[in-house]
Amino acid sequence: MVKTLIIVESPAKTKTLKNFLGKDYMVEASMGHVRDLPQKELGVDIENDFTPKYVRISDRKDVIKKIAEAAKKADSVLLASDPDREGEAISWHLAQALQIKNAKRIEFNEITRSAVENAIQHPREIDMKRVNAQEARRILDRLVGYRLSPLLWKKVRKNLSAGRVQSVAVRLICDREREIQAFIPEEYWSLTATLTPQPPIPKFPFEAKYVGKNGKKQAINNEAEAQALLTELRNVPWAVKSVKKQERKRNPSPPFITSTLQQEASRKLGFGNRRTMSIAQQLYEGVDLGSEGAVGLITYMRTDSTRVAKEAQEETRTFITDQYGDPYRPATPPIYKARSQAQDAHEAIRPTSIYRTPDMLSDFLNADQLKLYRLIWQRFLASQMSPAIFDVTTADILGGEYLFRATGSVLRFNGFMAVYTEGKDTEEVTDEERTPLPELIKDQILDLLNLEPKQHFTEPPPRYTEATIVKALEEKGIGRPSTYASIISTIVEREYVVLDQKRFIPTDLGFTVNDLLVKHFPNILDVGFTAEMETKLDDIEEGNREKVQLLKDFYFPFNETLSEAHEKMERVKPESVLTETLCPNCGKPMAIRESRMGKFLGCSGYPRCKTILNLDGTPREAPQKEEPKVTDQKCPKCGKPLVERMGRYGKFLGCSGYPKCRTIIKIQGEETEQRPAQVVLEGVKCPKDGGDILEKHSRRGTIFYGCSNYPKCDFATSLKPIPQICPECGWVLGEGKQRGKSDIVVKCTNPDCSYIMKQKDDG
Repeated sequence: MVKTLIIVESPAKTKTLKNFLGKDYMVEASMGHVRDLPQKELGVDIENDFTPKYVRISDRKDVIKKIAEAAKKADSVLLASDPDREGEAISWHLAQALQIKNAKRIEFNEITRSAVENAIQHPREIDMKRVNAQEARRILDRLVGYRLSPLLWKKVRKNLSAGRVQSVAVRLICDREREIQAFIPEEYWSLTATLTPQPPIPKFPFEAKYVGKNGKKQAINNEAEAQALLTELRNVPWAVKSVKKQERKRNPSPPFITSTLQQEASRKLGFGNRRTMSIAQQLYEGVDLGSEGAVGLITYMRTDSTRVAKEAQEETRTFITDQYGDPYRPATPPIYKARSQAQDAHEAIRPTSIYRTPDMLSDFLNADQLKLYRLIWQRFLASQMSPAIFDVTTADILGGEYLFRATGSVLRFNGFMAVYTEGKDTEEVTDEERTPLPELIKDQILDLLNLEPKQHFTEPPPRYTEATIVKALEEKGIGRPSTYASIISTIVEREYVVLDQKRFIPTDLGFTVNDLLVKHFPNILDVGFTAEMETKLDDIEEGNREKVQLLKDFYFPFNETLSEAHEKMERVKPESVLTETLCPNCGKPMAIRESRMGKFLGCSGYPRCKTILNLDGTPREAPQKEEPKVTDQKCPKCGKPLVERMGRYGKFLGCSGYPKCRTIIKIQGEETEQRPAQVVLEGVKCPKDGGDILEKHSRRGTIFYGCSNYPKCDFATSLKPIPQICPECGWVLGEGKQRGKSDIVVKCTNPDCSYIMKQKDDG
């Protein structure tokens, strides 16, 4: 008889745990949450202290049944969902759904034998303070999303949505864009002198930048001032005024936390935040290392703490000595200061063993996994190494009465830079990028080789990238490590912002919605208010604040503002811009308008005049009807090929047997608070390109499964993929039921493969 049942979230974790737990343990996966608020109603009893109405997630029915059967056979049950608020809530929901009264909670920051065995030896009760904090966040988000979205439908257009945190992220991007639009460039000039010491010293050219006159800083504002300076400097003597030499230490960056991992993966690898977190999840849950079995390679990847376990530091210090020598190991292990808002619940992101080098794992990891693991491994190793040391020389040079300054540096000891240096978002010159200066002494005579004036203009603040928006959210206390990726993906999916050359630009729709919400809901869109709410949620977790009172303090003022907005908020559409082009039919100005097909010119006399033109004023021809693209997917109803079509709500897959067969499968579109999210299936990957497999919903509510890389990858199936591989073709297997029968059919998701097996229906 199995003594202990361990319940984790992901099937990938079950494989890793089974690799080193004995026969006395059974491991099952909950596939994430098993209960949530209902999709088609508010699900919160406001009059009864905001009591949530939880329902079982429909496609978790079989999972719950399977776990319940396993629990009956076990002497004890250990809930081992992820070690954070969300994981704590999942454990509580599991205990409630399964009605297990004696279940205990365990958590581990890394999926290694020692960490798991230690967790099993120290079970605890479910932390209801954590659960209450997560529940408060879920209710807040539901109240805002469920109440605000219909208002936007009424005042702007159908199928819009708003979110408590996502809307603040859109505001940051809109505010930055308006700063850029309002920015007026100012001219300034620089002046660079190329100098060299006079013989007998060998010629050694170096550059010095203009500073000012008579010891005072002085700007060069225009070309006339620059030319006047050139005239005065043509025949003046040049000499060294002073030389200052100093040793400068450069400390390594701290080990990764969630936000810095996302930022650096964006800078160095070009990974989006969601891609980074998906790969990190795989490394955390475990990768098959051949004879060693499945092993968790990194610690938990949702953290805001730079703390490192003592054992990991000692192991790494030994590795540094063995591989690089004593000078590269600091006298004492470094300690990094945490942010003021950091919860410090978990360690920093690090390898579970520094001795698993990236090169050792190259045969077991795919390209993306290896890139991200190498980044994490190098960053952590560098964070435990000695500082780099530079000899920095600063020389003040006089050209007559005018002061120039030259700075050079020489790397004396590379320290952590032997392994890694952090990427950067600005063009600021660092010590390692400066060239050395020649040996200079006070009053040394110099020869002028060249004077180069250069025109510049001040630049507006840069648009946010995925790296810098996460940095801004973190610095302002908006969101938490587990939410950054979803915030970014949501505002892009809702078409409030677009990514252009890896930078965020608000759409007209984004500006319109943002301006309305800022005007009528100043608190909801206030950065400080949202950050304060995060702090209050932390207070609930720490037991210093009461959940119901927080919800009351938020909701009742919000509801009053909402009622007022329904009455006073103006009906708006994204503003049309009138042009000088006149309508060829009625003579009125044409206006720039926008539809799902792009921008065009429409008559300002609409609806009386319905003339439309291309943006260049040429007649707009009716679009040629494209022949539908035939895919290699089969219709789940009649077996005919599915074809890709464009409809009112975007692209979809439709049966080629239409109109006899009207099967449609939606493959992209917006999600709102009332629409089910696209859930990533854990433990399975797309058999075509290795992407995540998403649970999707058609307009009619039909569930299907498709690749997250659509449209580049067109994998789609009505079968629910499971973590098993087809023995005939290597594709992933999927579960489904045959019409009119109760048996669960397990078959290959490859439409060209006929492999099938049957499993007895437990129901």
